Formats: sequence, structure tokens, C-alpha cells
Amino acid sequence: MVSIVVPLLAMTTVLQSVASNPIYNQHEQQVQAQFQSQKESLQDVWGQAWPFQGIESFAHLPHSQCLLNRSLDFDIGVIGVPFDTATTYRPGARFGPSGIRRSSQRQSSMRGFNFRAGINPYENWAKVVDCGDIPVTPMDNGLALKQMTAAYENLIINRPSTNSTNHTLTDEQSLAKPPRFVSLGGDHSILLPILRTLHKVYGEIQVIHFDSHLDTWSPSKFPSFWSSNTSDFNHGSMIWLAKQEGLIAPSGNLHVGLRTRIAGTDWDDYDEDDEVGFERIHADDILTRGGVQGIANHILEIVDADKPVYISVDIDVLDPSSAPGTGTMECGGFLSRELIYLLRKLEDLNIVGADVVEVSPPYDPLEITQLAGAQVAYELITNMVKKGPINDKLFNEERLASIETMNVKDIAELKHPNKGNVFKKYQRQYGRGGL
Repeated sequence: MVSIVVPLLAMTTVLQSVASNPIYNQHEQQVQAQFQSQKESLQDVWGQAWPFQGIESFAHLPHSQCLLNRSLDFDIGVIGVPFDTATTYRPGARFGPSGIRRSSQRQSSMRGFNFRAGINPYENWAKVVDCGDIPVTPMDNGLALKQMTAAYENLIINRPSTNSTNHTLTDEQSLAKPPRFVSLGGDHSILLPILRTLHKVYGEIQVIHFDSHLDTWSPSKFPSFWSSNTSDFNHGSMIWLAKQEGLIAPSGNLHVGLRTRIAGTDWDDYDEDDEVGFERIHADDILTRGGVQGIANHILEIVDADKPVYISVDIDVLDPSSAPGTGTMECGGFLSRELIYLLRKLEDLNIVGADVVEVSPPYDPLEITQLAGAQVAYELITNMVKKGPINDKLFNEERLASIETMNVKDIAELKHPNKGNVFKKYQRQYGRGGL
């Protein structure tokens, strides 16, 4: 008993000594005075948080369910697309949006200055928001594709940005600059509904495709006797489908970081890739084309800087040592440092949208991959902000005035295609069974 009482008495003496210390009292008085002087500034007192606190929006950005609020205006949105049932190997990318957001928590407007670009994209001209997720079904890929297509129409078409310049078309119609999006996948198939929507706004799109795989394979190339219109939509054929629908430009498209094995005993896959309209930069080219700067120069030689560009980043463009959490890893890829450098060199292009896809957190408990995904999204946002508002020359007023989108009634009829003509209309528009 004596052994317990003595330490307690000693601790009490120490606490009394601290409490009577004039320096301690002075500190307490300063804290109280600070709170009293800021009673009317609750934002200053309670509005700041440490990276591990608060709701996990991307980079602690303001967040809203943008699909539910058509009147919300912003310039750049981050949208999650938790869909992964079009994969051909390991699923799990449905958890990509939440994982990337979690690994973005050390980003914020307060600590967002990009030393490589010389700006803070979160404290600049653009209003950047986290728009939440598209609630994509995991049960039916055909329906999921229609959902994603309708969602991007909702997010982009006839929705003004804060930097909109309205041009009078008629007494009833006006043209507004739409916002741009960085999409968090999800598997790579989400690129098809994105390109469908962007094509309606900008016409043919040039695609810079960072990936270890071609993704221009015809669905007939996959090793199964069994197929359907729905199975055509997968994460290895979405660019081929986009070509069939006339969504991508005939030139100015390229793959960056290729190193996959191809089918058969010859170059047939590459011949088909040529027909889709892509040029190829292999991961090994970093050793023979003047390093990462040589690759950047080659990209800029191919892409027309005056036309709209979409940047799609499959995280498996990185070496498995830099991104183990993905569905189809390939050895011999870029380091994250090299990918960041390449993205920074694209800041002068007219980027109308971008994505980072195939981040699959279940395979990477250390969060290395999703951290790389968060950095990629940050660099893509930085590019959009640094370039400035979208150039008016990219818009075609006649095209925008004639855009047809799915309204609420259309979407309701998709649930019961025999009760309306919407399903048939979309079959005619997109072909291949209404995909």
C-alpha cells in the first residue's frame, strides 16, 4: 500500500507545481484569449483538420452528389465509378474510388501546391469538387453501361461550369462551357461511356492511353466459344468499341507504356491496333528513346495540341513494384516518378477529361497502388487548372444545340424496354444490341 501512495503523492506535488507555474498560467490565458477573440470565426476555430480527420472526400474537397443536383456549378469534378464486372482476370477495382480517396487525405487546399507545376490546383481559378460515385449495378453489365452513359450525360451535357460563357443560340437555348471530370475507376471499361458523352460535346477525341495493354482487341479475340452483345463490353475491348462508334479521332491517339504479350504467332494484334488508329510507345522505349524526356517529346509530336484530348491512365502502366494492387500486372513498367514526369509534360494540351482506373485495393494492403492513383488524379487536375478554362474553339455550337440526352422518363423506360421506344432508340444509336 505504501508503494502505491508514495508515487501518487509525488504526482500530486508535480501537478500542483505545474499549475502554479507562471509560464503555464500565461499559456492558459493566451489560449482562452484566443478563443474569446475568435468567437465569431467558427471556421478559424473548428474548420481545419488533420489529414486523418473528417469525411474522406478526395483531397478534402467540398463534396456533393452532383448527379442529384443539376444546378450545381463547378469547373472540375472528381467522380467515382465503382464498377469492375467487365474485367478478364482479377476483380476488385470497384473499391478503387474509395481507396484512392483514402490515400488522397494528405492532399488539401492548404497543402496542395504542386512544386512541379508551380501552382496549387485547389486554390486557383477553378472550383474543384468531389461529386461522389455513380451507383453502378454489379449485376448486369449491359444495364451498367447504360447507367454510366446516362450518368456522364447528366454530369457534363447542359451543365454549366463557373467559368461558362453563354452564347445565344436561340431565344430558348444557350451554350455553356461544361465542367471537366477526373474519373476514379473502376475497371478500364468505364472509358467507353465517358467517350460517348465527350464526343457529343467536342466531336472526335484524341486519346492518350497509359497502359501496359492495348485494349483495342476485338471482342472476338477473347478465348471463349460463348459470347453475347453484353460480353463484347469489357476492359480489353472498350477502345475497339469506341472506334466502331466513331468516337475517337482518326489520328493523334497513342498507347504509352505497352509491354503485354500478344496473341498468336505474329503481329496481328498490332495490325488491328493500327486499324483502330493508335501509335505505340513501349515501356522499353524509355531505355532507347532518350529516357522519359524523349518519350514526352514523342507524345507531343503525335498529339495535335489544338484538338480535344482525353488522358486515360491504367495504373498497371506502372511496374508491379510501384502498383501491385491491380488486376492484370505486367513486369517491366514505369516507376511512379516517371509517370508523374510524363503527365506534367502534357499540361499544355486541351484536356477535356481524364481518368485513373484499375486500382484494386484488395491486392495491396499497404496502399501503395491507391497512393499512386491519388497522385495521378492530382497531376491530372493540376494540368486542367494550369491550362485554364476550356478553349471556346473546341466547341461546336450546332453540335451542342442538337444534343439528345436521356431524360428521367427515358431512364425509367430502360427498366422496362418493352413499354417504350427508348431501348430501340439506343440500339439504333449505339448498335451491337444496344450497348
